[in-house]
Amino acid sequence: NSLSINKERKISLKMAAMKSYSMCSRESDLHFPHHNCVDNYKRRSGKWRPPQAAVKPNLHLPMRSFEVKNMTSAEDMKSLRLITAIKTPYLPDGRFDLEAYDALVNMQIANGAEGVVVGGTTGEGQLMSRDEHIMLIGHTVNCFGSSIKVIGNTGSNSTREAIHATEQGFAVGMHAALHINPYYGKTSVEGMVSHFDSVLPMGPTIIYNVPGRTGQDIPPRVIHTIAQSPNLAGVKECAGNDRVEQYTDKGIVVWSGNDDQCHDARWNHGATGVVSVTSNLVPGLMRRLMFEGNNTELNSKLLPLIDWLFQDRNPIALNTALAQLGVVRPVFRLPYVPLPSAQRVEFVNLVKKIGRENFVGEEDVQVLEDDDFILIARLC
Repeated sequence: NSLSINKERKISLKMAAMKSYSMCSRESDLHFPHHNCVDNYKRRSGKWRPPQAAVKPNLHLPMRSFEVKNMTSAEDMKSLRLITAIKTPYLPDGRFDLEAYDALVNMQIANGAEGVVVGGTTGEGQLMSRDEHIMLIGHTVNCFGSSIKVIGNTGSNSTREAIHATEQGFAVGMHAALHINPYYGKTSVEGMVSHFDSVLPMGPTIIYNVPGRTGQDIPPRVIHTIAQSPNLAGVKECAGNDRVEQYTDKGIVVWSGNDDQCHDARWNHGATGVVSVTSNLVPGLMRRLMFEGNNTELNSKLLPLIDWLFQDRNPIALNTALAQLGVVRPVFRLPYVPLPSAQRVEFVNLVKKIGRENFVGEEDVQVLEDDDFILIARLC
């Protein structure tokens, strides 16, 4: 009958299709044989050379979309004089305290800071998950991106991780990236150049040289090489003011990474400004130091506070100070712990000497008891 004929016809067509597919597969194998590249090379030239590693930059996703509302240029970043390496506050369960964070960023804006580094060493990016880190960058952009430049610390000792984090940072709207040289494992000079060349095409970039943390200096020849990139906004330099002047003489923008040297860097060695820890506490005074000309009197007034802030590894003292000022809760993510009571008493005296009105927050400064502090080993 007609039903059985149609059924037989369908089966026949399926068998023919399978046979055709099988023949195509075999023909494909014949068309694309596996060649020995070295043998081919020998046949072409008669002279063998060792293979060279092929470095292919720009394999990352292109971040050129005009839909990114805060996309800016390196030139826009080069004029910034006061950039605050912003602190990240926590709730008692260890999560971000975004209410306190927003208040702190607002205080920076109100007192004249022009940029914030989000999730840097001071902001404890090293203690964040990548999701937390990108979320905080996006949050900062969303709330404050029209009022202050947002610089995301998306550097890493892994080039692959640095690329991935930087893609995400620009995707959520950060204005620029901060990149450190590979640390701990370290690399060669050529490796540093290749590492930075892998991230520079994505957007405005500040290179951060801090040998005391990475264990390896970024030599000037690396900076001079990558300075050819139009996306290099400049260098945050912690290797001293002689190095600062060496770059500024060549027209490379530099921000001092040392608060105790930033006044002289700015007014005597050509630095554009500072990426500051101290401005978390006294943004108005730090703005005066960067904007109002050579002011050795103000610099001398601030040096005892700066020395206090860096008596131990940053951000230990800053976290302690902001808690004493009532600006953040006294919550620490381990391995950071607060300064001991004697140093907390010293801070109270420094605040009184400099003037409470110059510090962020409105509460009276407190010494706090040891039991007031909460140490978090993991999120609740």
